[in-house]
Amino acid sequence: MLKTRIITALVLLAALLPALFAPQSLPFALLTLLMIGAAGWEWARLNGIVGAPAVAFGLAVSAAAWTTYLALGMQAAPAWAWWLASLVWVLGSAYALRGGPSQWPHAPKLLRMVLGALVLVAAWAAMVQAKATGINFLLSIFCLVWMADIAAYFGGRAFGKRKLAPTISPGKSWEGVWSGMLGVMLLAFAWAFYIDTHIAVDSPSLYQLLLKGQSLPIGLFALVCLSAMSVVGDLFESLLKRAVGAKDSSQLLPGHGGVLDRIDALLPVFPVALAMSSLSVLA
Repeated sequence: MLKTRIITALVLLAALLPALFAPQSLPFALLTLLMIGAAGWEWARLNGIVGAPAVAFGLAVSAAAWTTYLALGMQAAPAWAWWLASLVWVLGSAYALRGGPSQWPHAPKLLRMVLGALVLVAAWAAMVQAKATGINFLLSIFCLVWMADIAAYFGGRAFGKRKLAPTISPGKSWEGVWSGMLGVMLLAFAWAFYIDTHIAVDSPSLYQLLLKGQSLPIGLFALVCLSAMSVVGDLFESLLKRAVGAKDSSQLLPGHGGVLDRIDALLPVFPVALAMSSLSVLA
């Protein structure tokens, strides 16, 4: 299993790194479009749609995302679009998490599919716009999610006592959440006040825009919200899997589960990050 995980990770890196560091956004857009289409297929399967209709949904999600790219251009996407996507996440996740795994399958299927399409297209569009803004900006958002996850894991193992959502993800604790937020704060200050000022970068990081481009209390509040949304994304996907008794969203990535398993926390964080950074005077 470990060998399989390593091979899969190396293949993914070999595909991602050239697209990530390409001077144009198109290679990254196409690669992530493929991933979002696969995530759409997984979403359909987790919501009771299988076979050709599930494939069709994945293709429809990719087509909707690409149409948005061609029609608007990711660099020109207005700030209100990100605030609207953030609102969809806040309201949709509150609705889903409040009901829990037992209630999710009873929600209208059309509503669940529309919600899935919206969050996947918004996340893809936000990632592409972040890439167009700059590698430093894009990586700072990725690293926020990774830091929140890593710090929460170790903080939860060391101090976790109070369960966060036992019916959805029994392994998560409130102590893990606080640890994740603390890790993000430390990363943000190190990035904004060292990397952005001492290393030649192509763009301001998310942390510079939040901590230097806004008042410090607002910037700190934004970091707390982003850390919380990474947890929400993780819980939301866990709810989908638990509702149907699935361990992974699929087996598309041998040793790593499915695409949704790898990007769940990124889905809400990217649009929310673009919404909050739009308020920066440095933007």
